[in-house]
Amino acid sequence: MSVGMKVSFLVVETGVLILGLLGNGFIGLVNCIEWVKTGKVSSADFILTSLAVTRIIHLGLTLLDSYIMGLSPHLLATGKLLKVVTILWALTNHLTTWFATCLSIFYFLKIANFSHSFFNWLKWRVDRVILVVFLGSFSLLSLNLLMQDALSEFWRNIYSVPERNMTLHLNGSKISYLKSLLLVSLTYVIPFFLSLISLLLLYLSLVRHTKNLHLNLTDSRDSSTVAHRRAIKMVTTFILLFIIYFISVLTGSWIFTKVQIYQANMPVLVISTIFPSGHSLIIIFGNSKLRQSALKLLWHLNSLRK
Repeated sequence: MSVGMKVSFLVVETGVLILGLLGNGFIGLVNCIEWVKTGKVSSADFILTSLAVTRIIHLGLTLLDSYIMGLSPHLLATGKLLKVVTILWALTNHLTTWFATCLSIFYFLKIANFSHSFFNWLKWRVDRVILVVFLGSFSLLSLNLLMQDALSEFWRNIYSVPERNMTLHLNGSKISYLKSLLLVSLTYVIPFFLSLISLLLLYLSLVRHTKNLHLNLTDSRDSSTVAHRRAIKMVTTFILLFIIYFISVLTGSWIFTKVQIYQANMPVLVISTIFPSGHSLIIIFGNSKLRQSALKLLWHLNSLRK
């Protein structure tokens, strides 16, 4: 890859990552300020703040990894730095995925309305349910971290040899890498299906609620309908961005095993950063409090320019 292409990818990725850092930083700052003022924080704001903080760390690691990969990949040849970056990246990626999943489940339990006794039992214990789901995810994290050794070993082999010799003697590492990658990928199937089930049940709840409104000749744009639609949009965008992110990571890993050139992952890194960066902006515009704070900030910035 030419120097110009490397610089171009780094510039684009830096821009996307800075946008994500600003978006997540804004979410965390607004919620922390309200926490200090009121002395309390809602469950939704706590999840959003935790998600924002972990994403800031995750985006920072991605930015560091991108510059090392693009400018000084030999730094990862020793294995120590590579292992630290890989483990921290896996940890923050796990936390961001599960905080977003918990947010989807929280929206479902808080907004949806079903008459089933088990649902009502979960609804009244929503905070405990979210806590159990989040703590349960750490069993998958342990499997994820165990698989990182094989992944980092393959990457170390790539970084430790000259680019012209990368295709030599890596078949054994390839098989181990692909097996580990498959197991790591399976750990993300559960949060995906939990979010998908939450979305489908939210949609079913909205359909039932709309039918009841029509039967009672009530305005279909009541607060519950608005809340349903807003939650559905939030969960849908999370799922779509997560699919794009997941496919880009798998595609990049597959391409990497074929061409065995570390710069081949740079376009994939650019695509994968759209998920944590873009989702933060969607959260801001989908949350009334964050949206109003963002509009006030933009108004103040615009007035300062004048």
